[in-house]
Amino acid sequence: MDQDSAIEILAALAHPTRLSTFRLLVRHEPNGLSTGELADALALSQSTFSTHLAVLAKAGLVQSDKQGRHFIQRVRIDALRDLMTFLAKDCCQGRAELCEPLVAELTTCC
Repeated sequence: MDQDSAIEILAALAHPTRLSTFRLLVRHEPNGLSTGELADALALSQSTFSTHLAVLAKAGLVQSDKQGRHFIQRVRIDALRDLMTFLAKDCCQGRAELCEPLVAELTTCC
């Protein structure tokens, strides 16, 4: 990941509705949620929500799959992994023991 891609992703997440959407979708991986379920969960109209969803999709954070009459939204876990790796790549100046608390937090969260 390059700096421009990271900035685009961070900008997409820098809004309460989009961050809440992303976090909700992470919790529902790998099945995802329909667009209607997401809008309902966030108490937003479909038109307002679709604008936020478009920003997340443009940044490469979510993908949409049609299942019957519904569009199922899913997080692109690879984009999340790439962003986290980009942000932590130079962590602790190569001293792995300094990053152990971060790694422990990530591996015990789920």
